[in-house]
Amino acid sequence: MSSTMLQLVQQAYGEMGLNVPSSVAGNQSLDVVQAQYLLNAVGNELIREPDDGWQALVQQYITTVSYTTITGNTTNGSSTLSGIASTTGIDTTYGISGAGINQACYVSAVPSGTTLTLSQPATSTNTGATYTLTKVKYAMPSDYDRQIDRTHWDKSKHWEMLGPETAQQWEWLISGYISTGPRIRYRIFGNYFQIWPFVATSEVIGFEYLSSNWVTAAGGTSPSKSSFTVDTDTCVFPDRLMVLGLKRKYFQAKSFAPVFDAEYMSELSKAKAMDKGSATLSFAPRVNSILIGWEQIPDSGFGS
Repeated sequence: MSSTMLQLVQQAYGEMGLNVPSSVAGNQSLDVVQAQYLLNAVGNELIREPDDGWQALVQQYITTVSYTTITGNTTNGSSTLSGIASTTGIDTTYGISGAGINQACYVSAVPSGTTLTLSQPATSTNTGATYTLTKVKYAMPSDYDRQIDRTHWDKSKHWEMLGPETAQQWEWLISGYISTGPRIRYRIFGNYFQIWPFVATSEVIGFEYLSSNWVTAAGGTSPSKSSFTVDTDTCVFPDRLMVLGLKRKYFQAKSFAPVFDAEYMSELSKAKAMDKGSATLSFAPRVNSILIGWEQIPDSGFGS
């Protein structure tokens, strides 16, 4: 599973009876240039197989909820929070709560070192009031492709986060119509992992996701690229699967008969089966893997 891009192309060309190139990247032959594009297409299609992802593509994301308190002044009907000692470190990924601040109010701009522009106007005038700022949007990893369900946990409180919430559920939650309970809710919003409610504790949160990086650079120990770019690059997928995938794509591009389809699909099926172990079968009662689930903690009235 460690053949280089050059070796994969050479193997495929040799099996098809074509002139075997001595290089791929930078080759002036249009046919070899096409082969590099086709091999990358094979890899980029494979990251979508299987539905639950390849083990080599699983990554973990962990962060700590960031929050701070400030003092400032609000004027009824104004979206400006002034008189702040310093706005250093505050940006539009923060939500704000405090006197005269509506629910689900966010920082929409940082115009100066002493003022913030809020997403909603203040509902009252306050001087020297204390406000809590919570970072509620966290940039997704640069190699993020898709999330793995049921891996989102509040590691500080040892319970599962709730989500991903739909747009309708999210707006319902932040409306304040009901109490949302103690657990953190989440959604993927743009290129951000967004949480609710605004917590004022340093919660350690995290989840697992599938990476878009399937190519390892020469000398590397893990995938760091999303395509082959140099001859010495390797990839996480089985060599035989990549060779067959290239031959199949090559014949498709040349409008030849799909003679490699069945062999490729058979190899893909075997590769997927070998990527993960089978589940252990037991006749014993199964212990629930989630100690605190949806049914154990209500959205309101907990502790009463």
